Amino acid sequence: MRLEGKTALITGASRNIGKEIALTFAREGADLVLNTRTSEAELEEVAAKCRELGVKTHVVMADVSDSASVVKMVEEGIKALGKIDILVNNVAIRPHKPILEVTVEEWHHTLGVNLHAGFYLCKAVLPGMMERKTGSIIALGGQSAVTGRPNTSIVTTAKTGMMGLIRAVAAEMAPYNIRANMVNPGSTDTSRDNPDWYPEFQADVTRGSSEHLKDIPMGRQATVEDIANACLFFASDESGYITGDSINVMGGRYIS
Repeated sequence: MRLEGKTALITGASRNIGKEIALTFAREGADLVLNTRTSEAELEEVAAKCRELGVKTHVVMADVSDSASVVKMVEEGIKALGKIDILVNNVAIRPHKPILEVTVEEWHHTLGVNLHAGFYLCKAVLPGMMERKTGSIIALGGQSAVTGRPNTSIVTTAKTGMMGLIRAVAAEMAPYNIRANMVNPGSTDTSRDNPDWYPEFQADVTRGSSEHLKDIPMGRQATVEDIANACLFFASDESGYITGDSINVMGGRYIS
C-alpha cells in the first residue's frame, strides 16, 4: 500500500472530492484526520467507512478560515494520531458573479476560505514535518488557477494566490524533504449544494449536457476518483522528486 505508515489531514472531507480522497487514502493505508465545518453527520459516515478499511481515523470539526481553529485542529489531530505527514487542503467556496457585483464582504470571506486557510494550515503542519524531515502538502485549485474567466474574479484571485503559496512553500521547504504541489480539477461530476454559485448553469446550459461538454476535449466531466487519484500521486513516494508543481485534471479543457 502506497501510504502505509503515513497520516493525512484532509479538510472538506465530508462529501464529494474530499470524501473520495479520504477513502482513496484509506485504501492505501493512511491513517486520517478528517475535517469539515458543518456536516458532522456526513463526516462521521466517511470516517466509519475509512475505519472499515482498517485505518485509524479521527474527526475534527473546525472552520479553517479561522487561524486559531486551525491550530487547535492540528494539535488535536497530532495528539490523536501522533503526526501529520500529508496535508490536503480541499476547502473552497466558488461564488460566480460580475466583478462590479462582488461586495467587499464577499471578497474578504472568499479569500479567507480559499486562500488564507491554506496559509494557516501550512503554518500549523510544517513544524512537525520539518522536525521529521518529510511531508507532502497538496492544495486543490481549479481551472481558475490556470485560466481567467468572466465572473470569477474572487475565485481566480484566490486560486492563483494559492499556486503562489504552494510554490513559495515548495522552495522554502525543499531542504527539509517537504514537497508542496497543487491539483487543479476541471468541471467535476459532484453534487452542488449551492447552485447560486453557478448562475451559468441555471439558464440555457445544464451541467454535464452536450452543450457544456463540447468545451472539454475528452467529452466528459471528471469523476471524484480522477481527482483523488491525482492527490494520491502527490501524497505518495511516486512523486518524490516533484515539488512546486501542479496537475491539471481537466480533460484537456485548459488547452482548448
